[in-house]
This record gives sequence, C-alpha cells and structure tokens, in this order.
Amino acid sequence: MDQEPDVWTHPELRAAVAAEDWPAVLKKWRTLTRSSQSVLGGLVGLAQPDVSAIENRRRDVTSIEVRQRIIAGLRVPSELLAGAHDSLPLPSLVLPGVVSEPETDRLTRVRGGMRLDRPSLEAMERLLAEHRRAEDTLGSRVMNGVVAAQFEEVAGLYDQARGPLADRLVKLLAEYAQFLAWMAQDQDDAPAALGWFDRSYDWALESGYGDMAATTMSMKAHMAWSKGNGRRCVRLGEAAASTAGVTDATRAMAVQMAGRGHALEGDADAAHRRLDEAQQIISGTADAPPWLYFYGESWFAAQRGMAELHLKQWGSAVDNLKEGLGGFAAIFRRDRAWYGACLAHAYAGAGEAEAALETALGVVGDASEIGRPHAWGELHTVAGILLRRGTPQGRVLVDALVALD
Repeated sequence: MDQEPDVWTHPELRAAVAAEDWPAVLKKWRTLTRSSQSVLGGLVGLAQPDVSAIENRRRDVTSIEVRQRIIAGLRVPSELLAGAHDSLPLPSLVLPGVVSEPETDRLTRVRGGMRLDRPSLEAMERLLAEHRRAEDTLGSRVMNGVVAAQFEEVAGLYDQARGPLADRLVKLLAEYAQFLAWMAQDQDDAPAALGWFDRSYDWALESGYGDMAATTMSMKAHMAWSKGNGRRCVRLGEAAASTAGVTDATRAMAVQMAGRGHALEGDADAAHRRLDEAQQIISGTADAPPWLYFYGESWFAAQRGMAELHLKQWGSAVDNLKEGLGGFAAIFRRDRAWYGACLAHAYAGAGEAEAALETALGVVGDASEIGRPHAWGELHTVAGILLRRGTPQGRVLVDALVALD
C-alpha cells in the first residue's frame, strides 16, 4: 500500500530513525500507515517472520544490506539518517577515504553554482571509482540507490560544461550509466539494465569513448549469456571486439565473452579458440580503463572456468576456477561468492560431493547477503545435483540454504 504523505513528519518515527532503533521504526511505520507485517516485508524484502522477529527484538539489524533495504523500502528521508549532512555534495556512503575534505568543499561549491572545472571532475571520477570498489564488498542492492542519486547530481552539472569539460563530463555520465546498468543486471532487472546500457552507449558515442561503447556491448553479451542465449552472446561479443579505438583489455573482455557464448552453445572448438585469443591479449596488456580495474589473469581464469562448466569439462573447470579464486582479494565478496558457487557446481559435476559441499558452505553467507539472485541460485543448482545423486551432502547444503533464505 502507499504510505501516507506526511508519515515522516511524525516525531516518534523521526526519533526512532535518528537513533537507528529499527524495531521501533518498523512498528511505528506500520501503525501510522495501518500496514501489516507482510505488506511492510514486501516493501523491504523481508519475510513476515523476519519482520516480526525484528519488531519484537529477537533479531538485530546488523547487516548493512538489510539496513539499506529498510531505508529504501520505507523511503526514509536522508536527513534523518546518522551521518547525513546538508553539506555533503553528492550522496555517498560514509566510508573512510571516499572523498577528502578539500574535494568535499570543492564539490559543494560546484553544486552551489560555481563554474565546473577540471579538479572537480577529477574528484567525481575518484568518487565513482570508490563506489565501484565498495560495490564489490557491499553488493549492488546496497549501492544502487547511492550511485543513482549521485548520477542525478552529476548529470545536473552538464549545462555548466563547455568544450573539453563537456566531453569529459559526458564520458563520466557514460561510466555512471554503465555502472548502474551492471547493478540492475546483477539484480536480474533486465529492463532497467538495458535502458542504462543504451544511455551509456549513446553517451559513449557522443564523446568518442570507444572503450565504453565496446564495454556496453560486452555487458549486453553477458546479459544474453546469463539468460542462456549463446548466439546473441557471441554476436554482441564479436561486435564489441571489432569496435574502433578500444584498448587491448576491453577487446580481450569482448573476445572472451564471444568464447563463453560458444561454450554455452556447446561448441568447444570455437570456445577454446576465442578464449585462447583473449588470454593471449590479456597476458600482455596493462592499459585497462578504470571500470576494468579488476581485470587480469586471475579474473580471466575464473571466466574460463565458467566456460568449461558449460562444456561439462569438470576437471578443467575446477582447475581454472580455483586458480581464479586464488587471485581474488577478500574484499571481492560478490565475485568470490559467484565463482565459489561455480566451483562447487564443478565439483558436484565431477562427482566430488564432499568438495562441493565444503566449497558451497564457504560462500553461502556471502551468497545470501550480496550474491542474490545469481550466486544464490547457483548454490541451489549445486544442491539439486547432489540431491539427485542421493548424497548426504545434498541435504546438508539444502538445510544451510533454508536457514538463510
């Protein structure tokens, strides 16, 4: 149901938010809006028993992701949140080192009407880079609202930009749109992702940003792959690889996407040919654009492992996925959850039930918190394989998934 337009003027509700007393927030919001626990749960992405447990203080809200869902679902005004200040120029997480004090001052002045300049754009670019890395750890559900609000602020500066500054700002907008597309795709929201990809592609063409134009096509290829459309994945990957003016890293990503599409289609020869080519490119490049900061041989090995998974080459899939995961820093929680779930799948496919269970249990927490729907769904696939084979490990994994569902 729609909430009352003046619900956030109520002093008790405002005080509960300021104190971050989430049980009181949920209870008071429901009282004011005459909503059930099920309705509230639908807005914030929690089951009714979880809402009840929080309201009755049997469960604490300690997860950043759950806190953000409550804030977004109930439309909590930003000025009520701890750490919110009118002087913050762009909506941001309160993370150490995200924006230095001089940068904060500069961006505040720009927003207040001063002329946009190169140092201000550099500060925005650094902020976007920090948000990309924060999303690796916190997940897209937490970061999406933050980045979308920041994008609106940056887009509002376009009228101030002239000459080279205008080109640079349009490039930055293309990067924001690509990041927002990725997060929508990560949450399986294909319509929103496609809309953001189209905006990113248009801005990339407008500003002569070949790397970004190719990246948007590669990521559309990834979306086609995630939906099981291997042929479209190949076509988009090849189109991205042939885009003029791209760096080697961007071209390598496009070529490996084509290889993964061939693997999805079951064409092992074509898949290995394109993957070998991509690996040769990536092994000698050091010119990745800023949004491919994660790109390297470890990430490529993990991607190759996924292709081998499609081809049911279980041993090669295990070896490549283990190699890739071995090079991922601990802060890459989302990626470690996804590739860990894929590794569990490879072990299950190879008939190694105990290794599959151990691997799955090692990532189940992160898959539940920031890996939905993809890593979470992959773990359910693993459980299904183990159950069909009648192994006791299947029931153990199902129980672990149910406990976090």
